[in-house]
Amino acid sequence: MSPDEQYGKPGADLRVNDFDFDLPEDLIAQQPPAERGSSRMLVISRTTGTFKDSTFAQFPSCLNPGDLLVLNDSRVIPARLYARRTLRREREKPTGRIEVMLTEPAGKNRWRALVRPGRKVAIGERLVFPGPDGATVLEADVLERGEYGERLLRFESGADFFAAIERIGHTPLPPYIHRDDADADRERYQTVYARERGSVAAPTAGLHFTPEILEAIAARGVEVARVTLHVGLGTFAPIRVERISEVHLHRERYTLSAETADALNRARREGRRIVAVGTTVVRTLEACAQRARGGELEAHSGTTEIFISPGFEFQLVGALLTNFHLPQSSLLMLVSAFARREHVLKAYRHAVKDRYRFFSYGDCMFIQ
Repeated sequence: MSPDEQYGKPGADLRVNDFDFDLPEDLIAQQPPAERGSSRMLVISRTTGTFKDSTFAQFPSCLNPGDLLVLNDSRVIPARLYARRTLRREREKPTGRIEVMLTEPAGKNRWRALVRPGRKVAIGERLVFPGPDGATVLEADVLERGEYGERLLRFESGADFFAAIERIGHTPLPPYIHRDDADADRERYQTVYARERGSVAAPTAGLHFTPEILEAIAARGVEVARVTLHVGLGTFAPIRVERISEVHLHRERYTLSAETADALNRARREGRRIVAVGTTVVRTLEACAQRARGGELEAHSGTTEIFISPGFEFQLVGALLTNFHLPQSSLLMLVSAFARREHVLKAYRHAVKDRYRFFSYGDCMFIQ
C-alpha cells in the first residue's frame, strides 16, 4: 500500500522520508520581504488539492463574514546568548565563546537551553554572560546535562532577567538563516500583534500581517481572537526517527483565555469557520479541543506535546494560513494531515518551480 493510500488511516505506517521534497538552497529566504505584508500566497483547496497563485494582500478577501480568525500573540524573546566558561582547573585552557539558546523556562530562575559547543560544558560549571563593555550581566550554573547539547541552567536571581537578555541577547533566527541577526530582526522577526513574551522562535505565519491588513479583515466582518503558545524547541528540533509513529515533540506552554474560549464555543455552535494563523494556533486549538469537557472549551493554561500527522481528526480548525516548511518536518506533517499529503506535496512542487520563498521569512499558503 502506498503512502497516499494509507492517508487518513489512524496509525498508518508512514515514514518521515515520505514527507521529503527537493528544495534548492537559494529558495530559503535569508531576509524578510522589503515590506511587511508583500509576500506571495498560494491558495489551495483542502478537499480537491487545486491551487492558485495570489498575494498576501488578497488574504482578507479569502475570508468570509463571520469567520473566526485566531492569532498567536506570543512574543519572541532575544533567546540567543553568548557566554564564557569559568575555568574549573588552573591547567584548563580558555575556550572561545559558548552559544546558549534558551528553549523553555523550567522553574524559578531556571531555563532549559541548547549549548554549543556543548561537549565540554559539564554539570557544576558556571557560565558568565558579558555585556558589550565586557562587564558581567548574567551568570548561570549548569545543573543537568541532556542529549544533543541540552542543559538545565540556573541563573543568579539578582538581575532583572528579561531586562538583561533584552540588553545582551540576540534574535533567535533559525539555523537555516545563514547570517548573524541584525538590529532590524528585532522588529521583523516579531508579529505586529505580539504581546505575551516567551517564544524562542516566531510564529511565522503571523509575520505577514500589518495593522492595515488586520483592519481590512475586521471590516469584512471577521471576528479575531488570540491564543498564546510559546514556541520552543519542538519547532526547530530535527526529527531523528524513521517512522512518524515514533515522533515525540517537546512540550510547549499555551494559554486559552476565557474570551477566546467563548468566541470558539460560539463559532462552533453557529457553524462558523475557524481560521488558524499558523501551525502553533492549530496545535493549541486542537490540544484544547481534546481536553474539552462536554465539547465546551474552558479557559486554562497548560502544556502540550500534541503531534498532528495524517489520520488526525480535526475538531476545530476549518482553514489554515501557514508558511512553507522544512522537508521531513513535523510542521509539514501537520499541514499534510490537514490537506492530504499528496495535495500538499504537489503544491510544494509548484511553489519550488515558481520560486516561492521558503521558511520563516518566506511566502505563505492559505488552505481552505
